[in-house]
Amino acid sequence: MTRLLLIDDDKELSAMLGEYLAAEGFSIEHAYDGKAGVDKTLTDTFDAIVLDVMMPELDGFEVLRRVRAESNVPVIMLTAKGDDVDRIVGLEIGADDYLPKPFNPRELLARLRAVLRRAQPEQTSATEQSLKIGPLELNTATRVAKSSGHSLDLTSAEFNLLHTLIKQVGNVVSKESLSQHGLGRSLEKYDRSIDMHMSNLRKKLAQHNLEDMIITVRGQGYQLSDGV
Repeated sequence: MTRLLLIDDDKELSAMLGEYLAAEGFSIEHAYDGKAGVDKTLTDTFDAIVLDVMMPELDGFEVLRRVRAESNVPVIMLTAKGDDVDRIVGLEIGADDYLPKPFNPRELLARLRAVLRRAQPEQTSATEQSLKIGPLELNTATRVAKSSGHSLDLTSAEFNLLHTLIKQVGNVVSKESLSQHGLGRSLEKYDRSIDMHMSNLRKKLAQHNLEDMIITVRGQGYQLSDGV
């Protein structure tokens, strides 16, 4: 059974979401403040986390920072409706996706299924499991990315986007396609998720002098260079 941690100080909302998601086959754990959320995350194993931004003890951003220092578990952040700053900061820190409050529980379910599906190793042949471009190598079975043999510490969303680009190396991949194949959902109007994930991915590639591999094609999308 898929284990899910809901970190939100709104107990009424958490109870409602927990009941709804339990009926959909999830095993639910709750934390009602940021500190308790961090403690649960670092002492137990979950398949995904739903994390509110505004909470006592520690806010959602600090919770995510501490979680990301230890784990790449998929995280969906709940942000204030219309607050682009919260969304951007969450994505910068390493959230896999976000959902503005108030929301329909069915939308949260769809987002959860998308991030969980994308976090699963692909069932591919041995030749398809390993994709290599220059010093960059992705193994879709283990979901490990390496540069010259050194592991890249990628979130689930970052791995998926890099995988989407490497499969079409040399070609421009639209943001819509990246959102569909990398995040598992359609690109929304004014959605900055792809740009923020790409920015984070570039920063991690820069640690291996590979930031120039990802090329921004203005008005079209992104391209992975094969000329490294």
